[in-house]
Amino acid sequence: LLRVHNRIIREALTQHSGKEIKHTGDGIMASFVRTTNSVDAAIQMQRTAAAYNQQNPKLPLHIKIGLNAGEPVVEDNDLFGSTVQMSARIVDKAKADQIFVSENIRSICAGKNIPFINKGVFKMKGFSEEPILYEIDWQVGL
Repeated sequence: LLRVHNRIIREALTQHSGKEIKHTGDGIMASFVRTTNSVDAAIQMQRTAAAYNQQNPKLPLHIKIGLNAGEPVVEDNDLFGSTVQMSARIVDKAKADQIFVSENIRSICAGKNIPFINKGVFKMKGFSEEPILYEIDWQVGL
């Protein structure tokens, strides 16, 4: 299942000009130069996982994705800082088969016909602000 997960994620990264930063054991941290590429890759990941699950119902793969945009600290081919920390908090709020994104992502993608669903305000460990998170309805148009 881990190999299937890695293949799905890495294929989407390749197709949408994403860069794998590191494997975290149960996921992959990646970066994108263009915010819309991250959204397109996330949608592809969920759709490919759903197609896999239809073919393999006894061993399904469920992915949760969190996206944020900002300026991370870059050092030794790794990313750090509050932008990365917020991304980790966002993915923690998502459940299986969901894509949760920050207000930054939603704002940058305004006018792109991406179906965002306002999920409300969330408390985030280590942050005084309580950001609004949005879910991308990746099943629209299937």
